[in-house]
Amino acid sequence: MNRKFFRIASVALLLLALAYSIYVLIPSDYGLSPLPKTKYTGHWNLPTGSRIAYTHVPAVGPRNPHPIIFLQGGPGGFISERTIKTLSPLSEEGYDIYFYDQIGSGQSDRLEDITEYSADRHQRDLEEIIRRIGAEKVILIGQSWGAILATLLMSDHPGLVQTAIFTGPAPIQPMRQGLSGVIAPDSLNLQDALYSNKEANEQSKSARIDLVVFWAKSFGVKLASDEEMDGFQTVLDGELNKATVCDTSKAVKAVGGGGFYVQVMTMRSLSEIKDPRPKLKGLTIPILVMKGQCDNQPWGAAKEYLELFPNHQLKIIPGAGHSISVEQPEVYLETIRDFLRQTQPFNIR
Repeated sequence: MNRKFFRIASVALLLLALAYSIYVLIPSDYGLSPLPKTKYTGHWNLPTGSRIAYTHVPAVGPRNPHPIIFLQGGPGGFISERTIKTLSPLSEEGYDIYFYDQIGSGQSDRLEDITEYSADRHQRDLEEIIRRIGAEKVILIGQSWGAILATLLMSDHPGLVQTAIFTGPAPIQPMRQGLSGVIAPDSLNLQDALYSNKEANEQSKSARIDLVVFWAKSFGVKLASDEEMDGFQTVLDGELNKATVCDTSKAVKAVGGGGFYVQVMTMRSLSEIKDPRPKLKGLTIPILVMKGQCDNQPWGAAKEYLELFPNHQLKIIPGAGHSISVEQPEVYLETIRDFLRQTQPFNIR
């Protein structure tokens, strides 16, 4: 009797394991539309091996010698038409504005070797882009992860940056312990976001996703195609967007464009980078830190930017979350415009 029970139980377990394996290994179809085609200026083929899609909004009237480069959030985010529309009026102040999809996202190429997705690769791409546009110095607008990328460039090449604007800045990497425990002054009237990144990830995860992430991080292997995983990234972005606003009903509907593998592998690389803080501390580059009232990033992260850069301004934007331009696009634009008018030697007002 015991032998018979053991055989039945063994077969049942084997069938369950087989069914689970089939479930995990079968590709998922998220039923999403292909990546929408936007009106890009073109592509840059960089010496790094990256083929980068970009949009150039030319300056109107007398040209400021310092063009603006917008650095998207993510890693793995992409440039939306909404972002371009929101910031394009700065061209009327004489600024050339460049928007680009970082490698592995948007309409830029995906890499076969996903171990090439790293903070270092993004930094080298940015350095080459600055050379390509022929600017001695640039103005960087870095959203979330884009602020991290800006600090990496500034730590190695401070002479390339005229001014930096950090919007909803993510913690400088490698992240210091204890930042989440730093309490903001009551006078700032900061509030917690109604929805968190953790909740978004929990809502979207599955056994297959966990397996794909494990293989990517452990072996540098794509267990699933870029098409499938970028589809999942769109689903995840739909949840994450709820965590970037004060009012979740105003969250942007996710569309295709996000890059899954670049997000996973770049985040993995951040724990291995050299600490940029010693080189950043005391730089006199004019800095603007913009933080939404309901930003989901810890106050300690923003505070560290203020401590490192003595020539700074801080603007708390009421009624906005991590993505300030979603809920307060006019305030977002005017705050940036006013800061540039204050800090730039070239002025066409």
